[in-house]
Amino acid sequence: MKKIHTVSLVGLGAIGAAYGSKLQTLLGEDFRVIVNNERLNRYQKNGFEVNGIKQEFNFITPEAETEPADLVIIATKNAELGQAVQDVKQHIDKETIILSLLNGISSEEEIYEATNNEHILYSMCVGIDAVRDRQSVRYASIGRICYGEKDKSISEDVLAVEDLFQKAGIPYEISEDIWHTIWAKFMFNVGINQTSAVLKAPYKFFQSIPSLQEWMESAMYEVVAISKKVGVHLTEEDVKHYRPILHALSPNGKTSMLQDVLANRKTEVEHFAGKVCELGKKYNISTPVNDQLYQIIHIIEEMAKQ
Repeated sequence: MKKIHTVSLVGLGAIGAAYGSKLQTLLGEDFRVIVNNERLNRYQKNGFEVNGIKQEFNFITPEAETEPADLVIIATKNAELGQAVQDVKQHIDKETIILSLLNGISSEEEIYEATNNEHILYSMCVGIDAVRDRQSVRYASIGRICYGEKDKSISEDVLAVEDLFQKAGIPYEISEDIWHTIWAKFMFNVGINQTSAVLKAPYKFFQSIPSLQEWMESAMYEVVAISKKVGVHLTEEDVKHYRPILHALSPNGKTSMLQDVLANRKTEVEHFAGKVCELGKKYNISTPVNDQLYQIIHIIEEMAKQ
């Protein structure tokens, strides 16, 4: 059976740090976190904490010579994916398994185009409410990582990752249809991320204001309509599936896009509303809610530059 002994991570944001802390505990020096020189100096000077516990991450710069890893995890934002793929080049060979925890529906294809790696598992995380503040990450729910082969097979790669996650104590789910699962998460992100960013609303407002949840779901239903044209076939049941997940999140937790807005960072709106509007035009499906969210979030980004 294939075994994973070494893991490299690029992207020490809220999600990367939360799951990375579990891998650090299990693997020690065999878990490597890839960072540039500026971040390396900052982390070494100020330290890094997850849920109040100092982490002794094994940092490595992209230029440093190293052996390829058995598993590479990419947990950056979409805007940073191109740089991330460059940064992990020395950590990938033809046998390396790759997991991409990015939001959206396109990262695996982009990684394949850049690497020609045949061991890319489709993956995503759900139910995690981690929030990063400088060199500190906190979460109440670590959620779980859903992953699998796009052809639905249970491969050696799938089993090797399962073995690793079991040992590290990382909650996981081997999806029966990972492409459907990724589209369902994309649907949820299109709703919750963007509406929370526009209103600067943590999860508690979505949990307590029915009209806000209805607005969020109106953005999600536009994804449902598009999914039927691309062969994924999301349904109302997929929308309902996310309701208990939303209500289980920490009330004061914030979506990644809301965190970006509050920090005056570029958001992933191009990969949410932008993608929905693009596909809506392609398949002649009306997307009025996402059209408005796309415009508003771009205005918020422009206002942050003033």
